[in-house]
Amino acid sequence: MALSTAFRRAVTASAVTVAIAFSPVLTAIAEAVTLNGAGATFPALLYERYISEFKKKNPNLSVNYQAIGSGGGIRQTIAGVVDFGASDAAMTDADMQKVNRGVMLVPTAGGAVTPIFNLPGVSNLKLSREALPEIFAGRITRWNDPKIAKDNPGVNLPNSEIKTVVRADGSGTTFIFTNHLSSVSPYFKGRVGVGTAPKWTTNPLKGRGNPGVAALVQKTPGSIGYVEHSYAEKNKIAMAAVQNKKGEFLTPSVDSANKALSTVKFPDNFRVFEGDPADGYPITGLTWIMVYRQYDSAEKSNAVKQWVEYILTEGQNLNAQLGFTRIPPEVAQRALQQVRNEVKP
Repeated sequence: MALSTAFRRAVTASAVTVAIAFSPVLTAIAEAVTLNGAGATFPALLYERYISEFKKKNPNLSVNYQAIGSGGGIRQTIAGVVDFGASDAAMTDADMQKVNRGVMLVPTAGGAVTPIFNLPGVSNLKLSREALPEIFAGRITRWNDPKIAKDNPGVNLPNSEIKTVVRADGSGTTFIFTNHLSSVSPYFKGRVGVGTAPKWTTNPLKGRGNPGVAALVQKTPGSIGYVEHSYAEKNKIAMAAVQNKKGEFLTPSVDSANKALSTVKFPDNFRVFEGDPADGYPITGLTWIMVYRQYDSAEKSNAVKQWVEYILTEGQNLNAQLGFTRIPPEVAQRALQQVRNEVKP
């Protein structure tokens, strides 16, 4: 997954500006080509929209995407059974070294992960930087715990057990969530840690993908889980407000996620691991697609370049519509140029 103030301006950048910044260098592909991808559920709604719009402009190119989780996307990329993978957790150096054909990470969007809850009689819930990680580390076990109650005056919190719900699959959403909790809580970091599939200590309920976690929370009174923000918003699931580094309690929005990412620096390989931004909505991360440096034909490599070019130019105009931040133009241009230069048949 160094920005300047251009990141915020990028959110409202017009399609005309983007078109000027990125002059197409790829010609239409004459023969029908299909690209198969798999991975993160976090950006699945966005990728479905990318695919639909991309097909309209490139009728000879088809893209299939299976939302199987970031861990699955990384494994399938390493195995070479997809044309591109997707993950919200940047591949490690060790993972990248396992890819025989070489691999590069292309940032596609930023977005927020939100705690969702099912607490009968409670519609608004605030969770501090102290309380949220201790809930998921098993240190806070009841809803009326003083560490929760102090931030929710006047709220009738029940003396009932907290039931945590987490992902059953290796998940970039989990990585973003645990990366933040580990950044603000040494106790959580030492007990659970950061990962796409950490060893939870609360004996949680487990669901596959955002839909699985959401379904369990919705049918389990007293539960709390976490999902990608746009999924929670689209399905009208109650979201808890979480406390950022400035002490503000926020629920996610595109603007607050942009603010959080406004100080993030993108290195040459575009991998970002920031877990506690100085401002904005704090549980905010990035998502990437992984493309190979070498493909088995010119048709396939050109199709991948055309797909990446669409995502990093016209596709970026769709991000805000679905609750995601866009990649700043200067970063997108760097990533696109890298793909143009280094993806080979």
